[in-house]
Amino acid sequence: MGEWKEYKLSELIKLIGGGTPKTTVPEYWDGDIPWLSVTDFNTGKKYCTDAEKRITERGLKESSTRILKKGQLIISARGTVGVVSMLGKDMAFNQSNYGIDANKELTTNNFLYYLLKDNVENFISNSYGAVFDTITKETFNQISVSIPELNEQNEISEILSSLDDKIDLLHRQIKILEQIAETLFRQWFVEEAEDDWENVRISDIIEVRDGTHDSPKQKEYGKYLITSRHLKQEGIDFSSAYYISENDYSEVNKRSKVEKYDILFSMIGTIGLIHYVDQEPDYAIKNIGLFKSSQNKEFSLFLMLLLKSPIGKKFIFEYSNGSTQEYITLGSLRNFEFHYPGENKIKVFYNIVSPNFNKIIKNKNQINTLSNIRDMLLPKLMRGDYRLKGN
Repeated sequence: MGEWKEYKLSELIKLIGGGTPKTTVPEYWDGDIPWLSVTDFNTGKKYCTDAEKRITERGLKESSTRILKKGQLIISARGTVGVVSMLGKDMAFNQSNYGIDANKELTTNNFLYYLLKDNVENFISNSYGAVFDTITKETFNQISVSIPELNEQNEISEILSSLDDKIDLLHRQIKILEQIAETLFRQWFVEEAEDDWENVRISDIIEVRDGTHDSPKQKEYGKYLITSRHLKQEGIDFSSAYYISENDYSEVNKRSKVEKYDILFSMIGTIGLIHYVDQEPDYAIKNIGLFKSSQNKEFSLFLMLLLKSPIGKKFIFEYSNGSTQEYITLGSLRNFEFHYPGENKIKVFYNIVSPNFNKIIKNKNQINTLSNIRDMLLPKLMRGDYRLKGN
C-alpha cells in the first residue's frame, strides 16, 4: 500500500483573496459577472453555478475582487466558516471567502474539496473573533492533514464524486420540474386570470401562524428548532440548528405545529424564502410564517406557486420593512390578497402538477440516501480507514 504523508494545508493550496466593488458606484454593479457570497454556495451541494449579485467589468478591474475559474474551490472565511464549494463556472467573489487552487504537484482540486469538507471542525476550532468566527491565511498553516499518493487520491475523489454527481443530477431534475410547474401557474393564474375572480385574503381560506419566540435551549439532543436563517433555496439546512428539549417541543407545538403540506415562509433576514413541507416534519419553528395549508392539500401547491410567482414577489416587496434587517409581519402575511380562481380550477391544476411534485419527493428521498452514503464514506476514505484495492 502507498504511504500517506503529512502536510500542512498551506503546503497543498494556493489561496486567492476576494473583494467587493464600492456599492456607492452604480457602474460597478448589475453587470454580467456573477459575484459570490457565502449565501450563494451554502447549499450543501458540491457545485456552485451562479450568484445572486453581479458586477461589471469595470467593477472587477477597479476593486480587489478576483475571478475564480471553473473547477477551483471557494471556502467561507467569516461567519459560517468552512463552507466549501467547487465552481461550476468562472465567478468573482467577496472578501469574506478565500478562493483555493491545488498545488498540482501534490494534489487536485477534486480531492482537496473532500479534504476540506472533512476538516470543517478543524476550521471552526481554529477560528477566532468576538462577533463573527473568522479564519485567516494562518489558519491553513495550523491544520495538518495526511494524504495518500496522487493515484489513490484520484480513486478516492472519483468514488465520492460519483455520488455527488448523481446528487447534482437529481437537484437539476428537481429544478426543471419546479420550473415547469411555475410556468404552468403563471399561464393559468397570472396571464389568463379572469376579471370575475374574487379578491380574497389568505386568512379567509387557511390559518396563518408564526413560530415560537422561545430561544434554543441546547446544542445537542432533542428536536431541531428551525429559524428563518435555516431556510435556504434548496430546503432546510439543519447543520447549524440548535435543539430544544422534548418537553419544550411539546409546548412549542401547541402554538406552531408543522404538518405535512404546510408552507414555511422566512419572515426576517432573507425574507420570502419558501419551503413546502412534503415529508412528515420533526422540528419546531421560530421567526417563520406558517401557512397551515395541510388543512387543504390541493390548495397547498397552488399557494406555494402563488408565493413564488410575480404576485407573491410583489407582495413581499411592498410589505417588507426594516433598515438594518428586513422583516415582514404576521399581520401582513394574514392580509396577503390575491384573486381566487375557485376550488374547482385549483383541483384541476393540482391534478396536473402533483405528479411533478411526487417525482420531486422521490428525488429528495434519493438525495438523502446518497448524501448519507457519501457522508459515511467521506471520513473513512479521507483518513485511510477504508483502503482501496491495489493501494
